[in-house]
Amino acid sequence: MPKISVIISTYNQPKWLYNVLVGYNQQTFTDFEIIIADDGSTDNTKTVVDNFISKSNLKIKHVWQEDKGFRKTTILNKAILKSNADYLLFTDGDCIPRKDFVQTHYDLKKDNCFLSGGYFKLPKHISEIITEKDIIKQSCFDKKWLLDHGLKSSFKLNKLTAKGTKQFLLNKLTPTKATWDGMNASGWKKDILAVNGFDQRMEYGGEDRELGERLVNKGVKPIQIRYSAICVHLYHERGYKNDKAIAKNLAIRKQTKTKKTTWTEFGIKQTS
Repeated sequence: MPKISVIISTYNQPKWLYNVLVGYNQQTFTDFEIIIADDGSTDNTKTVVDNFISKSNLKIKHVWQEDKGFRKTTILNKAILKSNADYLLFTDGDCIPRKDFVQTHYDLKKDNCFLSGGYFKLPKHISEIITEKDIIKQSCFDKKWLLDHGLKSSFKLNKLTAKGTKQFLLNKLTPTKATWDGMNASGWKKDILAVNGFDQRMEYGGEDRELGERLVNKGVKPIQIRYSAICVHLYHERGYKNDKAIAKNLAIRKQTKTKKTTWTEFGIKQTS
């Protein structure tokens, strides 16, 4: 049984997903499995996954559901049920992990806690020029390489360069609240099952965070690791973003916070 199950959500981004899998092929910690949570992609994604399975040593499962619109929370729940590890790491198919990504989540995990990471967002022109070689050499995580390729300098570069005491202090002092963000979060499977997984009513916009809010209501403590567990987020359009869905999600999250909800009736174990 693997020590960690890495659950990667994806939808029709085969090129980005390939680069992400290359990133997991470089990990220093290797005792993990990958569950691809596929929200209805075409066969191009299946081809990428099958080809990667055939040429790498990664343990990969491809969990697919029919495309009926944005149903990320539903496919994530299906992926959770397919996972074999006691500890689950959630990320997206457009987030390339640095080689110490899984190791960091494994090392920092604690009982009755979940880990809240972030991401370093790349502009479109850099996202499109990253090659497999760049990922193997870890160039896409290198400050100088990024600046040389036109990235604008900012404080956020500290996510890629912070080490030791500086990394510890930045995690402690950041004004960003530790939340469950789907591109970089991890927790114990038993805790996630105890709150019934993701709420399948949720559409795009904070759909991941609502799970974290129920975990907090349950007494599970969030730990900030945004300057420790590093992934770079590849650029993409968000055609599925809409105000109606965001308003719906905010209403569900408000109820979760107000009523201190710890269980959703619309999760893994749905009522009839």
